[in-house]
Amino acid sequence: MGEYKPPFTITNEILSYVSSISEKIGRITAIRSLETKPHLRKNNRIKSIHSSLKIEANSLSLGQVRDVINGRLVLGEQKEIQEVKNAYAAYESLSEINPYSIKDLKKFHGIMTKYLVEECGEFRHGEEGVFNGDECIFMAPPAQFVPQLMDELFEWMKKSRNSVHPLIMSSVFHYEFVFIHPFADGNGRMARLWHTAILSKWKPVFEYIPIESQIEKFQDEYYDAIARCHVSGESTIFIEFMLSQIDRILEDISLQMNEENEQFSETVRKMLEIMEYDTPYTRKTLMEKLGLKSRDGFRRNYLQPALEMNLIQMTLPDKPNSRNQRYMKV
Repeated sequence: MGEYKPPFTITNEILSYVSSISEKIGRITAIRSLETKPHLRKNNRIKSIHSSLKIEANSLSLGQVRDVINGRLVLGEQKEIQEVKNAYAAYESLSEINPYSIKDLKKFHGIMTKYLVEECGEFRHGEEGVFNGDECIFMAPPAQFVPQLMDELFEWMKKSRNSVHPLIMSSVFHYEFVFIHPFADGNGRMARLWHTAILSKWKPVFEYIPIESQIEKFQDEYYDAIARCHVSGESTIFIEFMLSQIDRILEDISLQMNEENEQFSETVRKMLEIMEYDTPYTRKTLMEKLGLKSRDGFRRNYLQPALEMNLIQMTLPDKPNSRNQRYMKV
């Protein structure tokens, strides 16, 4: 038998996306906003976790996910709360992952499914299918073949890491992993985590780019691309889909960061940096965080410009002068 190679075709569309993504990553890295803004990095990570779990039917809102991560009391199913804690622990250790190691894959599956599944950190022993809601997209290969299939996939990755672009390799892995479905539970979460891990070894900025949020927005298209690959017998369609979504989210981030750097006044930028998403702030709290004493100066130089640019919003827009008014980052 020859060496295993996952079937896929490099199309002009794939090459075009690789070029476009590389250019956008260069632009984002040059601006370096993600490296210098811990709030933005954390918010993007929380978005990644919320979206990846939402795809798997976790019902906690973005605000609740943020509260769990920040150690606040959240009323919800303990299983869903534990899923958030596990996912955060895994994503916080993203830089430690060797994406070419099956040992690391099992270790991080153990982190991702801690207290949730019996076969925690182990390949499945039973038969499994891939579902989109109640719809079975396909039945996974028999459990007895999983170790060999995973060995072949990781061997191909190790041998091809210098010849296959990380953008393509990460997408191929994502599809093949979903197809093999090596674990009894947590396969979708692990596929998306590992996709990010492979990309972040290429460009560390990918640690803080919420690709999962983009997948969640286009969840039906995500499952459709997987299903079409099952029919065609290769991952080309899925590679094109994933690269299109990565290109799209990088375009959004690039535009957002350019606007911040070119249009925001220094005062508005300072206020946005001390604000968390989904957290309401009183005027007094914001002034204290900024070390300001003049209400007029705060309103004129910080609050009003940010409201006019739709960077923050009032919780009571119909009562702008209400004593209960709060301001939230958009």
